[in-house]
Amino acid sequence: MTTSSSHHIVVLDGRPLNPGDLSWAPLRQWGTVDIYPATTPDLVIERARQADIVLTNKVVFSAPVIAALPQLRYIGVCATGYNTVDLAAASRAGIVVTNAPDYSTQSVAQLVFAHLLNICNHPDHYARLNRSGRWSESPDFCYYDLPSIELQGKVMGIVGLGHIGQAVAHIALALGMSVVALTSKPADRLPAGVRAVSLDQLLSESDVISLHCPLTPDNHHLINASTLARLKPGAILINTARGALVDQDAVAQALADRRLSAYAADVMEQEPPAADTPLLRSPHAYITPHVAWATVQARQRLLDICLDNVRAYLDGHPIHQVNS
Repeated sequence: MTTSSSHHIVVLDGRPLNPGDLSWAPLRQWGTVDIYPATTPDLVIERARQADIVLTNKVVFSAPVIAALPQLRYIGVCATGYNTVDLAAASRAGIVVTNAPDYSTQSVAQLVFAHLLNICNHPDHYARLNRSGRWSESPDFCYYDLPSIELQGKVMGIVGLGHIGQAVAHIALALGMSVVALTSKPADRLPAGVRAVSLDQLLSESDVISLHCPLTPDNHHLINASTLARLKPGAILINTARGALVDQDAVAQALADRRLSAYAADVMEQEPPAADTPLLRSPHAYITPHVAWATVQARQRLLDICLDNVRAYLDGHPIHQVNS
């Protein structure tokens, strides 16, 4: 491998990572760089045809696409998940595929509690009421029309204890919550204060459930009508992991039935979601548009990791490689 400036690098969907407040300039030390804000499926082959290095986030590299790009030698996925790339096809073609792990841990954990505190304390609701003069018209020194919830003493159930799950556990413990987790980690590797439980125990004991596991064929729609029926009544569900972990129609029904008191999510099965998606209309659903990862700090870390991945590949010692 060589670090000469003879490479052709293409960024296929750079806008989510860098809408203009970060810099792609370091890539130019390695060769010619073409940067596209977004790329539709019909343009992937045309835009990547001359590239030996591609950086992408959500553009799909299927086996037919890979076969049509004989010059391609490296795919850098600018995300932790890499299900958009057919890894077997990439390996057969001699293409190195890398991802970017653990860049957004604190940002995602922070949004989990932004959602949870909004549900429990309603700051946005009250700020909006104040703009209409509701507090000014109150006969009392205070004004409240929704019940607030104190988190101390409540049980936080976490599904998946990777980097983000552990960060969420740490914050929950700091708020005085008890923490249980569904995890494959052995007991001697659990964070202090975290108790491992079965799925049934987690569902029945938790006041708040937060999902932090990867999506696999085995846990698709892990949260469904059956598991929702086993929840502690009035529980709060938070999903900042993957949209397909949740059966959205079942969640909408559980909210309507008030078995679930609130659902907060930063991910949906279809992104962006259709305008008529029932959850978007539920008054007890709080949906943010996949922004947990997108703090300036997290995006800069992500860009730095992607640059380090390219550098290591060109030096002949790939890091964060996800295929063989």
